[in-house]
Amino acid sequence: MVFGRVGRDEPLRITSQMPEDGVIFSDGVESDFLEFNSGVEAVISLAEKRGRLVV
Repeated sequence: MVFGRVGRDEPLRITSQMPEDGVIFSDGVESDFLEFNSGVEAVISLAEKRGRLVV
C-alpha cells in the first residue's frame, strides 16, 4: 500500500507474513519494537486524544 486513509471507523489492518524475526515500530527507533511474526495482526487507528507538537 502506498497511499490511504485511516478513519475513526476504518482502521488500517496489517497482517504479518514474515515467518520469523519480523518487527514493527513507529517512531524510527529500531530498538523500541514489537515482534511481528507470521499471523500477527497490527491495527492502526485514530487515538481518542489528540496530541499537540510544540516546537
